[in-house]
Amino acid sequence: MAAILAAGDVALLLLEIPTGWFADRFGHRASLLLGSVVQVAGMVCCWLGTGIPELVVASLLVAIGDGFRSGADEALLFRTCAALGREDRFLAIQARAHTLEVCALVALVAGGGVIATTWGFHAAWAAETALCTVGFSCAWAMHEPPAAPGSNETGEGRDANAPLGWRRLAPMIVPVALLGGAASAGSFLAQTTGGSGAAELTVLVALITAAEAAGAALAPRMPAAGARGQLILAICGALVAGSAFLAPIMFYPAVVGLALLEGVAEPLRAAAIQQEVRDTMRARAASAANACDMLFSLIALPLAGMWAKR
Repeated sequence: MAAILAAGDVALLLLEIPTGWFADRFGHRASLLLGSVVQVAGMVCCWLGTGIPELVVASLLVAIGDGFRSGADEALLFRTCAALGREDRFLAIQARAHTLEVCALVALVAGGGVIATTWGFHAAWAAETALCTVGFSCAWAMHEPPAAPGSNETGEGRDANAPLGWRRLAPMIVPVALLGGAASAGSFLAQTTGGSGAAELTVLVALITAAEAAGAALAPRMPAAGARGQLILAICGALVAGSAFLAPIMFYPAVVGLALLEGVAEPLRAAAIQQEVRDTMRARAASAANACDMLFSLIALPLAGMWAKR
């Protein structure tokens, strides 16, 4: 089971940039629609599958669906705000959406457990498939906005299809990815070490989730964070993580603090990236940030597990 889930994560990591290119080339709304269709297919495959091959196919389909949606949502939102002359609203909307997403995810995980326990797995998969269909309906109701007024679509004398300016984007992407990897590792260690019971773990997960949601809610009140701002947030994360090593009593507060900083950093980074890139590369840039996040988390979690065993 772990291998199947890992295969899905690796597939998503490899698909992030190609699906971002598809969204920029053929439309962000079209990418959201296609991603939702593939996601529904993955859920149906999970629901009706009878063996390991179906689970593998389902995991890959879910990864493909996530890849087509990843990055396209941020690009579509920014272009919509720009078309309305309200680029300044992007950060607030993105932060609010992230806050609601984190809270909804916890509620849906708990709700899925209740449905599966009460009415069985078929009912849970049916609910999952229905929710993915709702996602398709939401994407269908959206509109593809025109190119952003005054966008640097072919700015700075470069071709619109030229490679992304990684030297400009890396300082904005990597620090937050490092912060996210540290937060993931801390959360993993907090939930798998110390012999906590179910009640204590439930409270801990709730605190971590609430901290991330609170951080996202605070993001619009923070000053705009370019590369320097992202680096400052990463340094704060390193100091918080370091406090846990210097004083073990600070471990759980540090885990919650890292979740708070991650919640603040992600919307700020999304806004900084969309402000930086040209109009034809928005989804690819956002997908690159998501891929970097996944890469650092995939590295951090096994290292955390090895450290815990020692």
